[in-house]
Amino acid sequence: MSVAGVPAARTALVTGAGRGIGRAIAVGLAERGVSVGLLARDAAALDEVAAECRATGAGAVTFPADVTDAEAVTAAVGAVAAELGTVDLLVNNAGAIEPVEEPFLGTDVDDTWRVVEVNLRGPLLVTHAVLPRMLAAGGGRVVNISSGMAYRATTAYTGYAISKGALARFTAQLAAQYGDAGVRAFDLAPGTVRTVMSTSMPVHAGYTGWTPPERAVELVAAIGAGTLDDLTGRFFRAGTDTPESLLALRDQILAHDARVLRLPTAGPDDPLG
Repeated sequence: MSVAGVPAARTALVTGAGRGIGRAIAVGLAERGVSVGLLARDAAALDEVAAECRATGAGAVTFPADVTDAEAVTAAVGAVAAELGTVDLLVNNAGAIEPVEEPFLGTDVDDTWRVVEVNLRGPLLVTHAVLPRMLAAGGGRVVNISSGMAYRATTAYTGYAISKGALARFTAQLAAQYGDAGVRAFDLAPGTVRTVMSTSMPVHAGYTGWTPPERAVELVAAIGAGTLDDLTGRFFRAGTDTPESLLALRDQILAHDARVLRLPTAGPDDPLG
């Protein structure tokens, strides 16, 4: 039982689970005894990850689907929930980034919009399908895989930055709207993990400071266990934050209403304050 009274997760749904960070999270949760639902477009890749998860002794079910397709998402969530019995933990991991590292005018708007669709519409659709099941069960936890780009302006990757910024607001909305019903929501930036997406980015050419994916797995597992429930609605960064460091900062974070998306003001006389 978690400190907030909502049971620790026994089941989880991970999107973008066929490779990279999603694969690491799915296998890491399975290693901790959590049965996992795996969602991605590549059926063969999902089957491989499911086999890894089952090898740990945990249950695993797959459903190939595009997270931007509403009908496919509804069918996927229904099938996964029917197999697992419920979805206690949702990890919205599926993501995309522009194919070129350019300012806004150097990119195709259709490419930019496709990134927004995957990174924002996807989590909206999946969460919309999962949330009623969580509420019926008395609560649950949602992890939105985020990025530092959600909180700071950059010279490229406009679609990625604005989609992650909007996702951060969605996290806060979930925490505010459904917290009393037992739902906890979190933004988690996994750090700079060596994946197909990150290594394709010119900015990472020659980069050596990769964040081990296990750091993100540790935080997701702690969220699923309820260890960090008091910090619902907040932003965590794997590779810098750990469950222990976040618990040590808990009182400061809450006292200053920190780790949230907000508009800084000019001081006590600022009318926006």
